[in-house]
Amino acid sequence: MTVLAVLGCSDSTGTPGDLSLALETVSSDLVFPVDFTTPPGDPRLFVAEKGGRIRIIENGSLLPQPFLDISDRVSTGEEQGLLGLAFDPEYATNGRFVVNYTDLAGDTRIAAFRVSADAAVADPASEELILGVDQPFANHNGGQIAFDQDGFLYIALGDGGSRGDPESNGQSLATLLGKVLRIDIHNGTPYTIPSDNPFTMFGGARGEIWSYGLRNPWRFSFDRITRDLYIGDVGQNRLEEINVTPDADGRGRGANYGWDLMEADECFEPSSGCDRDGLEVPAIRYTHDDGCSVTGGYVYRGSAIAALQGMYFYSDFCGGWVRSFRFVNGEVTEEREWPALAAGSVTSFGLDTNGELYILTAGGTVYRIVEGT
Repeated sequence: MTVLAVLGCSDSTGTPGDLSLALETVSSDLVFPVDFTTPPGDPRLFVAEKGGRIRIIENGSLLPQPFLDISDRVSTGEEQGLLGLAFDPEYATNGRFVVNYTDLAGDTRIAAFRVSADAAVADPASEELILGVDQPFANHNGGQIAFDQDGFLYIALGDGGSRGDPESNGQSLATLLGKVLRIDIHNGTPYTIPSDNPFTMFGGARGEIWSYGLRNPWRFSFDRITRDLYIGDVGQNRLEEINVTPDADGRGRGANYGWDLMEADECFEPSSGCDRDGLEVPAIRYTHDDGCSVTGGYVYRGSAIAALQGMYFYSDFCGGWVRSFRFVNGEVTEEREWPALAAGSVTSFGLDTNGELYILTAGGTVYRIVEGT
């Protein structure tokens, strides 16, 4: 991908080409933070650490006691751990939140917990298993979980690991691996499958599947305003990709992102014929000359830096850079790299309750993106 400087230009949002951004340290005392979110309307920042703890940053300070510590039930191999965190849209009344972690056997557990009588401490004994998925290998576990504006829970799962998708999970509708799932945890125990999921009437298909053909969708997000779905899918030999599926096009409903027929927009298995009909083409792709593992991010919807409204930010774990673009009318515009935001090994991004954007690094630091001087 060629990154454009975009100097001295503006669009309808008034984005100045010479805008300066900077990083403001929020906390540097975490241990391999991998996810960041907040309960609806809550000013506190909740950070998931890979080893199995959730920490709270309140009024600029990292609280000494973890909100949740399940490190005794989490495997922590290279791509394993506590990988995702999402608060129930009704958290203020039901105190429920959901985590995605790999258990001591290395298998995926999507589980709900509840806060205790102390708002700063969850009850580790309150675990309720929502979904368990066997993992054939230790890598490609995906990780992201998120609720959409309709209250459905989305879950990202990798293809099961190893190299080259040896079990052909990406293209199989009979397995949950290599997919984004969509389930309803507010009706039924432990969940129900929404009736408008795309494969509920397909014989042999798992009804939980929302979209498929993914290798390792480590991070995805919804634009808070447009509801468009952005997925950062980690590539294998050569290419990394960001897929964008607009709300108007179903937010990825039934979409096939191509793995393992394709790696990004190029044939991965030429012997299969590599028929691209019906496959989604990534909005952004870059080669391993620029990095090795894409870290998907978020569309900025804060108010502190009005010029960034609608800009999607992402990074690469190896490259360490931070880039952005806008997605307008099905087209990528205003691609840009922000040298001042290069923070090292970026594991994830996060949004606070006001839509301000944060960066997490493997070294243990949480940064807020602010306007530079």
